[in-house]
Amino acid sequence: MKTVFITGANGFLGQHLTLYLAAKGYIVIASGRGRCRIPLSKKFEYAELDLTDKDAVYQCLQSHQPDIIIHTAAMSKPDECNNNKKLCLVNNVDATENLLSAARSFSPHFIYTSTDFIFGENGPHSEEDQPEPLNFYGESKLMAEALVKKSGLNYSIVRPVFMYGAAWEGMRPSFLHWVKNHLEQHKPIKVVNDQWRTPSFVQDICKGIESIILYSAAGDFHLAGKDIISPYQMAVLVADVLKLDRSLIEMVNSESFPEPVKRSKRSGLKIDKAIRVLGYAAVSFEEGIRLTFPEQFKA
Repeated sequence: MKTVFITGANGFLGQHLTLYLAAKGYIVIASGRGRCRIPLSKKFEYAELDLTDKDAVYQCLQSHQPDIIIHTAAMSKPDECNNNKKLCLVNNVDATENLLSAARSFSPHFIYTSTDFIFGENGPHSEEDQPEPLNFYGESKLMAEALVKKSGLNYSIVRPVFMYGAAWEGMRPSFLHWVKNHLEQHKPIKVVNDQWRTPSFVQDICKGIESIILYSAAGDFHLAGKDIISPYQMAVLVADVLKLDRSLIEMVNSESFPEPVKRSKRSGLKIDKAIRVLGYAAVSFEEGIRLTFPEQFKA
């Protein structure tokens, strides 16, 4: 069985991916800053690693020489990236180069998780669309993509958007959890209805990445949801599926939440290529809600 090295393993996608691939029988080395926060730690190995330390990255990868590297680690909050551009570049660009440099001697399949933020307006976007990032976070991820593409390694670039799914202790909850928690406490919320996304169920992304591994599929792949939907519509669906009070949800526009960093109004990603090449099968957003909160539907 192939050995998979996962960066950012303490993050939302990283934790799900680590547990998913370990359960599938892959030899998984999960890496991250600080102690391991992933449950069921006996099923994989954990390596504490600072990706901005070039020597440490080289030594770690040389000792493991994995068949596949899945690079999910990133500084991913657009506002923070804009406020500290130097730190953003160190974490998103330099760290990627450190991994690529260390990997060249044993030539693994390098899978880089990027973002829909590399694109601008007029989504949903296909893999062939021209990148036009609207903020520095998107710019930094596009710079890292360029490094991956010219690395000489067999590579795949995965772009999800608006990830959601089950969360547990030590994991940052998703938008769906925020909606559920507020409505359960009978707290009103305001949610925008003038932005459009294709929210990605995290287990779909894990399955898509496994398909990339199985098929040794190279190139760019959009692994997103199949529904084009606004955050307000998402919140209403969460309320309806979980039988919560949708009257607590107030529909507003983006002007109600002034943000220092520009974001696309109409974003989202097309998944036709992933369906065709990988057999990718995204669940509906409504089904994704049920899978995110399975405890709500036990008999």
